[in-house]
Amino acid sequence: MTGPNSQEGSLLPEEEATFAVSGEGAASGAAEKRTYVIACGALAREVLDIIALNALPGFAVTCLPAKLHNQPQFIPDRLREKIREVRPKAGRILIGYADCGTGGLIDKVIAEEARDDCPVERIGGAHCYAFFAGQTEFADLAEQELGTFYLTDYLARHFDTLIVKGMGLDKYPGMIEMMFGNYKRLVYLAQIDDPDLDKRAEKAAEKLGLSFLRVRTGYGELAAFLTDPPASPSS
Repeated sequence: MTGPNSQEGSLLPEEEATFAVSGEGAASGAAEKRTYVIACGALAREVLDIIALNALPGFAVTCLPAKLHNQPQFIPDRLREKIREVRPKAGRILIGYADCGTGGLIDKVIAEEARDDCPVERIGGAHCYAFFAGQTEFADLAEQELGTFYLTDYLARHFDTLIVKGMGLDKYPGMIEMMFGNYKRLVYLAQIDDPDLDKRAEKAAEKLGLSFLRVRTGYGELAAFLTDPPASPSS
């Protein structure tokens, strides 16, 4: 599927989409180029919200399927394809992925695909949990309890699809103990205040047999990355 699931930018795990979200490019004239954000589909709503709230000009957003969350080995090649697709139209490209379990391969793609006239930069961090919570705050959460399973708004919304069905727990419920037996708690990193998502996250913790903690993060470091991106990512 190639279209958004809703007008608010929320995508189903298998969907990808491109959103032209602001009219003015980086320069005036017919040859003006946009800032392209290539992001995980799980971040579509948050990225669009940040751009809208800050009235950022000349942005376009293209999202790869969020289901790659469970298949990180495919992310680098998909990113390379997308970078090459948008580069002729882009003045710069911002990558809305952390390392995301790729073992540095996203950074390798960025180094190979960046150009002087079209820099490519990604947000820092090992995964989205860290940049939503903040690197220091996330380290504190991990130190408090190493056996922590994390959810974002998107993962709470699509827990059944991405976690229960995506990991085969619906067919083999006995795998819950095998896969989550070393976890002690579920931390829900909430980007927005939504009672329905709170309930979903609590039910997810109950499903996995974990204690529950909600931490309100807002958009975390993602907002700063989009409004004032760094010259290079921090790991």
